Amino acid sequence: MTTPTNPQFSDFLSSKQAAQWVWEQWQSGRAFPIFPETCRPLNAVQGYQVQAQLPTVSGRQVIGWKIAATSLNGQAHINVSGPLAGRLLSGQVFGSGASIPSSGNRMRVAEPEFAFTMGQDLPPQNSPFSLQEVMAAVATLHPALEVPDSRLAPFTEAGEAQLLADNACARHFVLGPPATDGWRQIDLSTHAVEAQVHQGETNRYTRTGSGAWVLGDPRIALTWLANQLSSLGITLAKGHVVTTGTCMVPLELVPGDTATADFGPLGEVSMHFSV
Repeated sequence: MTTPTNPQFSDFLSSKQAAQWVWEQWQSGRAFPIFPETCRPLNAVQGYQVQAQLPTVSGRQVIGWKIAATSLNGQAHINVSGPLAGRLLSGQVFGSGASIPSSGNRMRVAEPEFAFTMGQDLPPQNSPFSLQEVMAAVATLHPALEVPDSRLAPFTEAGEAQLLADNACARHFVLGPPATDGWRQIDLSTHAVEAQVHQGETNRYTRTGSGAWVLGDPRIALTWLANQLSSLGITLAKGHVVTTGTCMVPLELVPGDTATADFGPLGEVSMHFSV
């Protein structure tokens, strides 16, 4: 079976046009079911080409990466066959306790995630990185919350290429404090996480999850990203943050909610979904 291509998609010019279109939707708060025909990506390569232009058209810096669809449930929800990588851009990342705007966000969920900060560059190489190589390049582990969104509606029917061009549904991200020393000795694949969503003093619900949701282990997800970027000729850079995908069913939010994720000895992270 051949990979679909768009005969009107001319690499750099079309990818930049598509990225500008995405950025305009971010700014306006509008959503559309499909990219314009002249710049519509039809495969993963074209989707990543569009995404690569987003820092230029937005004037923002890449400060890390997100991984979407790292569970079978997540992949089924958005109709993709595997994980997707997206860029975390400056102006989208906040510290624990931050107020995150609800206005214009159609997904309205928070996703508790294991995040890593890189201590060394992992430049592209011919052979795949091993999990041990990738973890040796990690500096710190953090509890985190991602607040995704999409410029495509319905995003569940957009397909892999357009979701990648839409930056894998990246919107806002909350990074908790680094875990204390000793986190490397913890089995992240079985590590439990508990999240609560409050509206004022009322606990609306509690939800639990674990690292097993994240491709079986958040360290496996991080290794997947390092190899995915290597295949695209991209360095996973020192100082970049990588958030590895939700470790439970995403937390449904309404304006005014506060979401808190407790990672036990790894720490806690919270955010307020502003009215």
